Amino acid sequence: MDTFKRCFFLSLAFLMFFFDDSRADFFGFQGEELIETMGDEVLVTSRQGVYNVEELEDDDDWQMVQTKGNQFVVNGQPFYVNGFNTYWLMVFAADLSTRGKVSELFQKASSVGLTVCRTWAFNDGQWRALQKSPSVYDEDVFKALDFAVSEAKKYKIRLILSLVNNWDAYGGKAQYVKWGNASGLNLTSVDEFFSHPTLRSYYKSHVKAVLNRVNTFTNITYKDDPTIFAWELMNEPRCASDPSGDTLQSWIAEMAAYVKSLDAKHLVEIGVEGFYGPSAPARTKFNPNSYATQVGTDFIRNHQALGVDFASVHIYADSWISQMISDAHLLFTKSWMEAHIEDAEKYLGMPVIFSEFGVSSKDTGYNSSYRDTLISTVYKTLLNSTKKGGSGAGSSCGSSSPMGRTTWMMAMQLSFQSLIRPQT
Repeated sequence: MDTFKRCFFLSLAFLMFFFDDSRADFFGFQGEELIETMGDEVLVTSRQGVYNVEELEDDDDWQMVQTKGNQFVVNGQPFYVNGFNTYWLMVFAADLSTRGKVSELFQKASSVGLTVCRTWAFNDGQWRALQKSPSVYDEDVFKALDFAVSEAKKYKIRLILSLVNNWDAYGGKAQYVKWGNASGLNLTSVDEFFSHPTLRSYYKSHVKAVLNRVNTFTNITYKDDPTIFAWELMNEPRCASDPSGDTLQSWIAEMAAYVKSLDAKHLVEIGVEGFYGPSAPARTKFNPNSYATQVGTDFIRNHQALGVDFASVHIYADSWISQMISDAHLLFTKSWMEAHIEDAEKYLGMPVIFSEFGVSSKDTGYNSSYRDTLISTVYKTLLNSTKKGGSGAGSSCGSSSPMGRTTWMMAMQLSFQSLIRPQT
C-alpha cells in the first residue's frame, strides 16, 4: 500500500462511547452497535502520525509538531491528524470515580491509531469550574487537567487545547461578560468579550495561567510539552454584532500574537467554523446559508493574522442546512472541504484540519448508509488532497455528550475497503 493510503486508512478510526441509558449517540451509533474492522494491513510507521507506544519510551523521540509549508511535520517527517474530540476530559478527571475513564479512552484511542485529541482547557464559572472567577482557579480541577495531559503523553496522543468557548457551555464568553458586569462594568452584549479591554485582559490572564502551568504529574510546563499539538484561541468564535469581521479580526490578531509571545514553540489555530466573509465575496457561495456571512467570521482573512499556523474548519451540514438528511448534505460536505483545502494552498500556505464533523442519528431521514457515505466522503476528499501534496492535513470526528452514568468507553476502527483497493 502507498504511504498516503496507509496513513489515511488509519484516519478512518473514530470513537464510540457507550452509555447505560443509550441517550447519547456518536455518528449515529447507539447502545452496543459495533462496526467490524477490515484488514490487517493498516500498520503505519511513526512518520505517518501513528505511533507504537513502546517505540517512543524515550522522550527525546517525542518532539513538537511543526509546520513546513502546507504540511505538519515531526522530526522533519510528515504528520497527519487522525483525531477525535472529547471536551469533557478535565471534568471526568476531576472526579476520582470517573478519572479512570480518561485513561481508558486514551488507551483505546492509541490502540487503533488515533493520534490527536481536541479538548477544553477551560471551564469558566460553572459546575466543577477550572476558573472560578478571573484569575482564580480551583487547584484540584487544574490537577485534573494535568492528569489528562499526562495520560495523553503516556499513550502518545497529542492534544489541541481550546482556551475558551463562544457558546455558554462551560462558561464561554457570556461568563466573561458576567464577570465584567460583576466588577462594575456596564456590558450589554456577549460580543463585548471581543472588544472590551477588561475582558481581553481576563482572557489573556487565563492564557498565561494555562501556558505557564507546571504539570503536577510530569513536572513539565505546558508551553514546553510536546504532548500539546496546538493552542486553540476559541471554540467556534462568532461576533454577529459586527458582520464586517473587524472586531473579531482585531481580537484574533491580538490574541494569536499574545500566545506566541508566551510560547513560540507550539502551533496556534483559531477554532473558527470556516465561514467566508466580506474579504472574499466570491467564496461566500460555498457557505451553507446566507446567515453564515453575517456572524463576523471571515475564513481567509482570519487565517492571515500573524501567529496563526494552520486552519481549522467544522462540518455540520445537518445543523447548517437542514436536519432533513439528503444528498445535498454530501454535495455540500465535498465542496466545503475542497474550497477550504484550495484556499489553504492558494492564499494561506498552511495545513487545514477539519477539526469537527459529524451527523446525528436523530436527524430526519438518517440511516447507517448515509452515515457511512458521509464519513467516506470526508476521508476520500482528504485522500485526494494528500495524493497531490495538498493542504488537507487530517480531521477529527465530533464528540457526544457523556449523558448518564458511563459504563465504559471504547475506540473502534472504521475502514472503507474502497480507499485501499489498487487503482486500475
